[in-house]
Amino acid sequence: MTPAEPLFFYRVDRETSTAARGVVGSGAAPARSRRTGFERRERDGSQLLRLSFQIAFVLLNVWIGARFYLFVRYFETGGQTLRVPRPPGVEGWLPIAGLMNLKYTLLTGDIPAVHPAALVLLVAFLAMSFVARKAFCAWLCPVGTLSEWLWQGGEALFGRTFAPPRWLDVALRSLKYVLLGLFAYAVATMPVEALRAFLESPYGLIADVKMLNFFRFLGTTGAIVIGALLLVSVVVKNAWCRYLCPYGALVGLVALASPLRIRREPEACIDCAKCARVCPSRLPVDRLVTVKSAECTACLACVDVCPAKGALAMTAPRRRVVPAWALAATLAVIFLGLVASARLTGHWQTPVPDAVYFELVPRANQFAHP
Repeated sequence: MTPAEPLFFYRVDRETSTAARGVVGSGAAPARSRRTGFERRERDGSQLLRLSFQIAFVLLNVWIGARFYLFVRYFETGGQTLRVPRPPGVEGWLPIAGLMNLKYTLLTGDIPAVHPAALVLLVAFLAMSFVARKAFCAWLCPVGTLSEWLWQGGEALFGRTFAPPRWLDVALRSLKYVLLGLFAYAVATMPVEALRAFLESPYGLIADVKMLNFFRFLGTTGAIVIGALLLVSVVVKNAWCRYLCPYGALVGLVALASPLRIRREPEACIDCAKCARVCPSRLPVDRLVTVKSAECTACLACVDVCPAKGALAMTAPRRRVVPAWALAATLAVIFLGLVASARLTGHWQTPVPDAVYFELVPRANQFAHP
């Protein structure tokens, strides 16, 4: 890493480390391990546990999406279809509203009535990142899960994935920070009253409906862009997450302060480079003592594949090993705890009367951004 390259851009040119060059894509024999005698460890099962979290969260979002669609249709049809209560969890897809509410709450001490769940979920995901690195992206985010399944499918189909040259990869990774900066600047420059006025405007009240309608009535340009992203995600690992996701950029920056680190013990390491080969963020795990990069998603794939006992682990301060179940339990406690707290304190539902929805929802596409 050159002095001019920020820590969160740390990477290697290839998907493997120096020790593993020739293994991927060339058919050459892997480099000889530094040690032939070592205590072998069994795979820790973290990836099955992570997959269960991913599937559960995907199903949760599908359930939320289906209920929200029925909710919207009820008001679009003038009450002629099934009445389904609005699922507040849909506000997890409104990160900008969450940022607005976060600023409003920090400056006033009050939680806005409009889209409070967006604030709660944003705080939950930031808390996860502060405590457990960028685990939200690898364990819970449905977009991250889809991205992962796409490149895994591409790898199974083509036998490998592809990576842009280092100079292009670094430039592309900067895009998500640029997007984050633009969103943060827009929110930071809005006065408190402007934030409240925006959220309580017709556009702000049904921002979730407009988001749904974007996908329901997808135009040609939107379809081309989404199709291109899906195709690229098949051949490039986590293309959206790596290059364009401002949410990932935000939680990645917060994760830099996390006390958890993937740590490699050089004396126990056998230099097989399996950890570097499986890292979805293409980090040189086999050449680091601790992984501090904002690109690390705490997926634990490197720890799971490591064959040498004691060579690689997720650790807390003083080198205390954090097992996969403890990481999973931490994510569950933060998520469920904050959601339950919000529900109990009345900061989960957006109290918009049905009469307002009957007025606004059918005309959702008429409201432009203020």
